[in-house]
Amino acid sequence: MPAPIIVVGHKNPDNDSISAAVGYAYLKNELEKRASGDADPKRVYVPARLGPMPPESAWILERSGLQAPEVVAHVHARVADVMTPNPISIGYDATLLEAGRLLRQHNVRALVVTNDDGTYRGLITTRMIAERYIAATDALEEGGANEMAVAGDLIASLGQKVADMTETDVLVLDKEGLLKEAIEDLMSSALREAVVLDDNDVAIGIVTRSDVAVRPRRKVVLVDHNETRQAANGIEEADVVEIIDHHRIADVMTVNPIQFLNLPVGSTATIVTLEFRRHGVEIPASIASVLLSAVMTDTVILKSPTTTDVDREQVKYLADIAGVDPTEFGLAVFKCRGGEDDMPVDKLVGADAKEFQIGDATVLIAQHETVDLPAVMKREQEIRDHMRQLRDDHGYEFVLLLVTDIVAEGSQFMCEGNRRIVNRVFGINCTGEGGTWMPGVLSRKKQVAAKILGA
Repeated sequence: MPAPIIVVGHKNPDNDSISAAVGYAYLKNELEKRASGDADPKRVYVPARLGPMPPESAWILERSGLQAPEVVAHVHARVADVMTPNPISIGYDATLLEAGRLLRQHNVRALVVTNDDGTYRGLITTRMIAERYIAATDALEEGGANEMAVAGDLIASLGQKVADMTETDVLVLDKEGLLKEAIEDLMSSALREAVVLDDNDVAIGIVTRSDVAVRPRRKVVLVDHNETRQAANGIEEADVVEIIDHHRIADVMTVNPIQFLNLPVGSTATIVTLEFRRHGVEIPASIASVLLSAVMTDTVILKSPTTTDVDREQVKYLADIAGVDPTEFGLAVFKCRGGEDDMPVDKLVGADAKEFQIGDATVLIAQHETVDLPAVMKREQEIRDHMRQLRDDHGYEFVLLLVTDIVAEGSQFMCEGNRRIVNRVFGINCTGEGGTWMPGVLSRKKQVAAKILGA
């Protein structure tokens, strides 16, 4: 079975990024089952995320009985992508004859030597056994033994214990380690093999110099983004096989032509829902709830100017499957964010923050959606201090935070850094205290980022 295909959203994942990954991975796996019939699917899709889950995502996944997407630190090639899993093993008290039979039977060059409890002890290889026999024949050249004596010694050695020839000074690798670093270590090691252990010291893989001769590319489906700045680290080394997005087309490069679904709708989950319907795949109530939560958060309960009739139609479709009132459900999703009084400031500002490039400068535009704007604004000084720290640490031209009140349907702008750009684009006077109320501004993508990038 090939390595799983990772379905993943952007850095600082929001609910749409998480939910689209969960929903699209489910759809692709169902399509693989349909295509394979009674056989095992050729491909498996795994939802992933690049950071902590928003509270609403954690809530809806738990409510729906679904597992959280696994966290991936990067999509660089890993040791796990080249290792031979489930290596053949032999007990330390076995004989060389038994070792030779296993090596020949399985056509491998190395065996893992185990202790009585199955934990890793070392390696024995065809090279070690061959060197044992070559050493025995050296006696003939030295003139100290006749042929029969040498032959007898070789036959007797077949009963020698594996423990006597086990190599314990073997390179140990982490399965999640970067392949490029492992290659350097393996090439500089005395042995041609390295071993991969789990947390219980059980060998789960072997890596040889032949294994690392070909550099694999991890296969990735991008959802809710198509910009390298927002993608997983190592994306330039990965093989992007699909993109599902509702943002502007950016700079992700692909090796081959791919399916790139980019629609001007309010949520990536809307596009995923359309794909379910296009392929005639039934949506379980659990997946429908997850997708519905994403559409409602990304469109601010269908109030955002990014909302389209297509979004509204999918909301009705999903709500019918989930058996909920969409507006009440959307409000419940937003309310579970809560806790603005004691929410860590880095989470309040950075949980939904995206970098954008303006010429040679980089800016950070963050958004926090709330049903209690006064509670957030009570912490203005703390928030601004954190924004200034972000600006200084990362060299941003400015950091702009939109505190979006979904009930009042507007956003309070707070900006630290070069405010002149924001003031000029929006014709406002956003100062360093109090912020500026922007009625009707609900969408960072359409109403804020697009204007700043186009200025």
